[in-house]
Amino acid sequence: MKFAIMVYESSNDFSNRTDAVAQGEYWAAYSAYSKALREAGVAAGGTALMPPDTATSIRIPDGKRHIQDGPFIDAKEQLGGMFLIEVPDLDVALQWAAKCPSASTGGVEVRPVLEMGKSETT
Repeated sequence: MKFAIMVYESSNDFSNRTDAVAQGEYWAAYSAYSKALREAGVAAGGTALMPPDTATSIRIPDGKRHIQDGPFIDAKEQLGGMFLIEVPDLDVALQWAAKCPSASTGGVEVRPVLEMGKSETT
């Protein structure tokens, strides 16, 4: 079963990505986490995202397009990236999510991936 591990980071976490002092530790933690996923054979994809202020949101209420600069949600933590993993069940996905560096500084959401064209009964 595939799961998305969505990484939510604080503004401080986003700053650490490029901070001359903090970036080494920040990226080392994610490199180690990514390596562990690959070595366990559960990695199925993923990517980091640019900071929230680079986002553009779109809504089409009543058929009219509305575009807004910036992230859609207003929260302390913003989506910073995601990992796709393939594991037997939610319990194993949660074990991997708990190892994600942002689990201790921001938040991590685990959600099953909807595989288009597949029936739940097959």
